[in-house]
Order: sequence, then structure tokens, then C-alpha cells
Amino acid sequence: MRTLAVIPARLGATRLPRKPLRLLAGQPLIVRVWEHVQAMDVVDQIVVATDSGEIASIVAQAGGTVAITRADHPSGTDRVAEVVFGIAGDQAGFDVIVNVQGDEPFIPPEAVRGARDMVAQHGFELGTAAARADAAVLDDPDIVKVVCAKDGRALYFSRAPIPYLRNASDSATREQLVRQHIGVYAYTRDALQRWVALPPHALEQSERLEQLRPLAAGMTMGVALIDVRPPLSVDTEEDLMRANALWETRFAGRS
Repeated sequence: MRTLAVIPARLGATRLPRKPLRLLAGQPLIVRVWEHVQAMDVVDQIVVATDSGEIASIVAQAGGTVAITRADHPSGTDRVAEVVFGIAGDQAGFDVIVNVQGDEPFIPPEAVRGARDMVAQHGFELGTAAARADAAVLDDPDIVKVVCAKDGRALYFSRAPIPYLRNASDSATREQLVRQHIGVYAYTRDALQRWVALPPHALEQSERLEQLRPLAAGMTMGVALIDVRPPLSVDTEEDLMRANALWETRFAGRS
């Protein structure tokens, strides 16, 4: 099944102003994310979707394909949908669309492949990924947790501590049940179209988590559990400092 990856990028972040253009190892963050997805060899085509001419110019100079989208999209999924069904024409040649967030320069290939395969091979309308995490993440509202059914179907995502560990000393429970969501989504074409046509849901608005909209509407989302540490995403100045240090550790000598 042919797969299109779309990387949404906008300049409107408040915690880290001009985030996509901030430098990671000497290159804009959005370029590093695009390079990373390209190197995975998981998808057939990559498009960076942005409302910024500045971002578009920088990605194009790096050799990437860019789509200029509207500035008023409420979520990354809405921006992806505009690329798939709108400005670039109906991308009918692709069976699966993958949304890789533009602040995930270290997202594991296993996460992107796993989200894709939840749709392409396992029959879910939507796909995403998660990694087992230490119970310490439960009390961090900036880290999104997910609980799943036996078949991998997402039951709920939250910034709150889910599942609640009544017996915190039960290490086996922690290892089995605490899962940290990883910022990637895969959709069938029909599921993407249905998602963006749904009205906002109270759960989505309360948690500020867009994936709760399709979940509340009864859409199925498979969660690929990957056996790697949750990746570092870049949301703050401190994250960017850690990302640069991590890059030096992992990719010393790489331009």
C-alpha cells in the first residue's frame, strides 16, 4: 500500500517561538525532521505542510516537497487533510497517510512503521504508536498517556495519570500498563476525511488532545507498542538544548 507522509509545521508555537526554524545541529528543526523521515525508508513520499512562506522556502532549499496551507487550521490533522484533499489535488495514489509531527526529530522508525501498519495490515481506521514508560510520567501533564484493549485498540488518551496505579509498588503492572503516546498518526483516506468532518468534542477540548475527537465518535485507532524509549520531542527551550546535546551524542560528525 502506497504511503504519503505529511509533516505539519507552523510558526505559531508559544512555548518555543518560531520552533520549526530553530536550529538543531546547525539546521532548522523542520529540515531535521524531514531528513529523519526520509532516511527511514518507510513512506513513498513526504510533504511538509505549512502556512509560512519562510518555512516553505527553507524546506524547498533543502530539497523537500512543500504545500502551502491555510493559516487557520485548528490541528495538524486538519492541515494534513488540506494537503490530501485540497490544495495539492486529491492524492488518490496513496492508500495510507501518515502525520509526523514537526517537533519530533528523533521519532523512531518503528513508531512510523507501526502506526502505518495498524492501518495497512491490521485493519484499523487509524493508527498511532506508544512506548512503555516509567510510572514517573503519570504525573506529568505534558506527557500523554494511552490505555489500550487487548487487540491494541486505543481506549483513551489523557494528560492525567492513566491507568491509575493503586498499588504503586507493583512493578509488573507499571511495566505492562504505563504507555507513553508517540506523536504520529496514520489514517485511511476515508478515516482522515471523516475525522476532520467531525465537530469538536468536549473531551478533546478538555484534554487539548485532538485524537480524542475520532475516539469519542467510535472510530478505531490501533496503537503499535514499540520496544524503544519514548523519543525526545521539542516543545521548549530546555527541550531544544537537550535535543542538541542528544544529536551530538548520536550523530557526532554528521552534517
